[in-house]
Amino acid sequence: LAYMMLLAMLVLGSCGLGFWWLEPTAHTLADGLWLAFTTAATVGYGDMVPTTHASKIFSVFVVLLGYGVLSLVTAAIATSWIETEERRMETAMAAL
Repeated sequence: LAYMMLLAMLVLGSCGLGFWWLEPTAHTLADGLWLAFTTAATVGYGDMVPTTHASKIFSVFVVLLGYGVLSLVTAAIATSWIETEERRMETAMAAL
């Protein structure tokens, strides 16, 4: 789970840098990170949107990366919950 979270942070950070570099309305790195997060999570608040062709094409890749990375993080969380529940059930059955 920790590795997946680190991967998600690295991907979103890299995408934020990409938007900061490509998008003229992203004046600060924080703006680029915000645009990367809202794009990767497919929230799209509309307060910042890609305006150039390059940033629009980049946003397609950010959405695809966002789907992949956020799915991996969600799967890692679900796996840890299931493993914990299985261990609890095995312990309870061993006590019988």
